Amino acid sequence: MIFKEWVKVRWFLLLYTLLAVLAVAYIFIRVRHDITFHEANNYWYFILFQGHSWFRLLRYIPLAGGLVLAVAQYFPETVNKRIKLTFHLPVEENRSLLMMMQFGTLCLLACFLLLFLLLCGLSRVWFPTEIIFSAVVSVTPWFLAGFAAYYLAALIILEPVWLRRILYLLVAAAFVPLYLTGSVPGGYGPAILALFLLTCLLSVALLFSGYRFRKGEM
Repeated sequence: MIFKEWVKVRWFLLLYTLLAVLAVAYIFIRVRHDITFHEANNYWYFILFQGHSWFRLLRYIPLAGGLVLAVAQYFPETVNKRIKLTFHLPVEENRSLLMMMQFGTLCLLACFLLLFLLLCGLSRVWFPTEIIFSAVVSVTPWFLAGFAAYYLAALIILEPVWLRRILYLLVAAAFVPLYLTGSVPGGYGPAILALFLLTCLLSVALLFSGYRFRKGEM
């Protein structure tokens, strides 16, 4: 099953990772340019006292990753109801769904961890600890948004009842922006734990769609 999931997502995941790494590289090309023309002290002043988000290009990149992976992994399962073949494997049905979800989660985690380490490592070249810490606090909800988008997109794609699919889409459209609301650097600190717990709850939402798929609801 793990190999089957890897075959479905590998090229999408590798291409997304490459583009995301290039986006992080572009962020620091801009940082180098701005520091060169404005001097480090002035640039740091803009960040610390005027709320300049030098990492803002990263905001929607994790979100895009979650959506891309969910479509690549779950849309093929809806073609001719191929997911039913998975349900006929000698593995308990809910366990099969959770294995698929865990595989996707680990893929996203590996990709996001790479981006996060690149962001932190390259930041140490240009910024003091205080600026790096505020950036880390600010981007953490954006990475959580990638996981939330993955879980919600999987729920919507695999849902066999169109009315429920539309309702889930409306809920997702209202829920995901909570992770992406603009704030001053570091301003999202008090909300990170709550967003993390909500994301963990979403990680099992796919079981609801899987249950209706097994029942043959349309």
